[in-house]
Amino acid sequence: MNAIRPGRNAMLARALAAALAAATLAYPASAQDAYVIGVTGALTGPAAGTNGPPIEGLRLYVDRLNAAGGINGKKIQLTVLDDQGEPSKAAANAKRLLTQDNVSLLVLSSLSSTFAPVIAETRRANVALMLMGAVCPKEVYPPADLLQFCTTAYAGGYDSRATLAFIKETAKEPVRIGFAAMAIPLSRGEIDYAEEQAKAMGMTPVDKEVIPPSTADYTPFATKLKDANPNWIFSWAPWVTQVKTFEALRRLGWEGDYITWAHIEAESELARLKDGKFYVIGANSLFQDNLPIHKQIIEEAKKANIRYPAEQMTEGWIGGLVLEAVLKAGGWPADAAKIRAAMENVKVDTQGLRGGAIEWSKDNHFRTRQYYRVYRWDPAKSAVAVTKDWVAYDVK
Repeated sequence: MNAIRPGRNAMLARALAAALAAATLAYPASAQDAYVIGVTGALTGPAAGTNGPPIEGLRLYVDRLNAAGGINGKKIQLTVLDDQGEPSKAAANAKRLLTQDNVSLLVLSSLSSTFAPVIAETRRANVALMLMGAVCPKEVYPPADLLQFCTTAYAGGYDSRATLAFIKETAKEPVRIGFAAMAIPLSRGEIDYAEEQAKAMGMTPVDKEVIPPSTADYTPFATKLKDANPNWIFSWAPWVTQVKTFEALRRLGWEGDYITWAHIEAESELARLKDGKFYVIGANSLFQDNLPIHKQIIEEAKKANIRYPAEQMTEGWIGGLVLEAVLKAGGWPADAAKIRAAMENVKVDTQGLRGGAIEWSKDNHFRTRQYYRVYRWDPAKSAVAVTKDWVAYDVK
């Protein structure tokens, strides 16, 4: 499928925001006869390409549940607000959803810079926060924060360890490594961590660029990286930072290996770039695997006339699988306390969308095992291909 271009992305995001608002109005149920779930996310702004589609995927899954009669005989009412990836807007959205709409669960799909104010609001309201399409913070690892849960594929610490292990086993010469992050808390923190881990693994860090979210021209940052002469570069950031840094490097003539996180944009972008030295590492299977679950999502997306490519629905679909399990376990009526309690005993079969299940307990709100797979464009096959199959890391 074709990649969504930046200009078109903004148009689609605005259309998506309108569609989601309409979807909310389609279920004007009160808190007494529906599960009321709030969502704040970056439907527009620099991170919309990464954070917008998961919300659409969640809506797709919820619409499917509602069409089948809901959960425990009750519909799910989604109230979705756009925060544009801005902390102040995310805080205002969270406050409204928690105090005016009285949601029983808040879902966040936005930049990590929005986390602190949103978490503060959920703590005041004593309502659980489910991060979906937003990076998993360390607070969901054991021993987990009481109110924070995460379904998203990518997570700090484990991602860098898996990436650096792949680089070490793949590199054919001593590794001189550069790094690229977005200037937001978790991206910067993860790249700082990766830099220290690289040193411990015998690699030589040569440069680290921390790039503002609003950057229009990536050439200055790419120039600094290129001039440091790395043979590998690792970027862990929203897709816009990852891919634009890479493209700027290639325009400057850098020919080294580049590995980055396999966000939902990755599959179509691998096919667009057709670069055999551009690797993506992730915890989601790509649709080129053609599993039954991929076919199901494609069919559901077609029926619903989804505005994003079907392969970008994975994070939202997984969020829907988890939400369904939580609400079933919470029963009816289910207030915020019952839903939070139900979230502490969840095991969801991801049906091949991940390497394993999502399993939450009282002390672990992430998963018990995190699985990684590496893909790249294979020039010989003229197709996206698996470079390294699933590798599991125990979450402790």
